[in-house]
Amino acid sequence: MSGTITETVQLPKRLWSRDFRLLFAARTVSVFGDQMLVPTTVTVAVLQSGYGITGVGYALAAHTAPLALLVIFGGALADRFTPVRVMVAADIARSILHGALAVAFAVGEPALWQILTVLALSGTGAAAFQPGYVSVIPRTARDVQQANAAIRVTESLMTVAGPAVAGLLLAFSSVSVVLTIDAATFGVSAVCLLAMRLKIVRSTQRTSFRRDLALGWQEFTSRTWLWGVIVIFMVFQMTVNGPFLTLGQSLVTIEHGEGTLGFIMSMFGLGSVLGGLIAVRLKPRYPLRSGAVAIVGTLFGLLAVSLHLPPPVIAVGYALWGMGGAFWLVMFHSSVQTKIPPDVLGRVHAYDVAGSLVMRPVGQMSAGPAALWLGAVPVLFFSSAMLLVTIALLLAVPAIRNLRRVG
Repeated sequence: MSGTITETVQLPKRLWSRDFRLLFAARTVSVFGDQMLVPTTVTVAVLQSGYGITGVGYALAAHTAPLALLVIFGGALADRFTPVRVMVAADIARSILHGALAVAFAVGEPALWQILTVLALSGTGAAAFQPGYVSVIPRTARDVQQANAAIRVTESLMTVAGPAVAGLLLAFSSVSVVLTIDAATFGVSAVCLLAMRLKIVRSTQRTSFRRDLALGWQEFTSRTWLWGVIVIFMVFQMTVNGPFLTLGQSLVTIEHGEGTLGFIMSMFGLGSVLGGLIAVRLKPRYPLRSGAVAIVGTLFGLLAVSLHLPPPVIAVGYALWGMGGAFWLVMFHSSVQTKIPPDVLGRVHAYDVAGSLVMRPVGQMSAGPAALWLGAVPVLFFSSAMLLVTIALLLAVPAIRNLRRVG
């Protein structure tokens, strides 16, 4: 098997090249399908089948866990067999899986183990798709930051549109209809990817799969700015993001109702769109330094919920959270995609994703017991303090603070 990839692609002179338009369309439609599925349709499907809130938790975990556990292997596959091939295979597999689940719900109520199995296999497909998608962006766009920003904008829009459309369809049709549409989105994504003219020729050099993983780890650990960000964000996920995702939405729902939560989450999506649009235009010399400062937007969302402020103020806080988070993601992903050699980018990104996600469930699971013991508000105040610690750590590491933008 090939262990390295020889690049034959010539970068386009403009952002919206044919290949980037196709990649953009594939990403947009697949994220739309993902957002229709999780958590809206999964939650409704499991509850309607009589498996309760515990079943919903199992279902969501079944879909998420494979991404964190298997994405490293997905990165190795993308670098070994070329990204587009792996992405197309992942899309086709998920289209078949979700279509089968749609049929199962159309003819009756599938057993919980069947639902969990399909969702786990679907999450495995996501683990295979994600590294390839990230490694294709710098191969299709000369301005990587603008490309990431444009994709971040559409992802944010789909984060709002997907659940809204799923909720509307569930109100007037059935779970099987939504799952059928979801399956179709992966089919459309695969067609778009197959239409790309991107050519990446594998070399004849043969290495073991284990060697591929080791090389990716070596590339990852050789860059202080990269592994430094991931280590800091492991703490962030455990002490800030995980607890906030659990307690923030719960407190808003308890105090103001589900309708208000929907409005506030829509404002979060709008903030993410604005953050992406700002990233299109703003090109700081030190991207990670600017991105770290932007993360302070999360503090406004945390404090608005902690202080029991009125819903409009909380909505503004969530919008600032979304704006800062989107800007950081564009700065970080653009840095990774321009600093890492293309032939190992899939594996390096996979280590990034695995490290970034592995501690979030810890924070989510510990938030509830901590809130029962100390109270939800003290936990959120602690998360606010740890957010400031996260920003301070990012700015304190010279390799992170002084990383220059390419181009």
